[in-house]
Amino acid sequence: MRAALERAEALAARDGERLSALLHPEFHWTSHRGEQFDRDRYVASNTSGSLVWHTQVLTDIEVVVVGDAAVLRCVVTDQVDAGVGVEAFRMPMTQTWVLVAGRWVCLAGHAGPRVVTA
Repeated sequence: MRAALERAEALAARDGERLSALLHPEFHWTSHRGEQFDRDRYVASNTSGSLVWHTQVLTDIEVVVVGDAAVLRCVVTDQVDAGVGVEAFRMPMTQTWVLVAGRWVCLAGHAGPRVVTA
């Protein structure tokens, strides 16, 4: 869970080096819009593109660890600005983590669908 929270902090800090270090070289992500990202594209789009992260908060966290693999399921609330002002996105998120050389790194993740609140 600590690595997942560090990943969220790296997003908000736009720290590409730190974020990349938390992601497995074979990392893949599927966004809430169905976009597919490998590690390099994910890091670039989240740290040097027009999307600016303010916070990412994980709640209702459940983690299941089996050997050197872990699955984290939670509800995530993102505060981001894609050029139209800060917006809140709330959605379920799943991350798969693997233990490599004594460190947890994220192998894959999926967020969505976005929960629209009235």
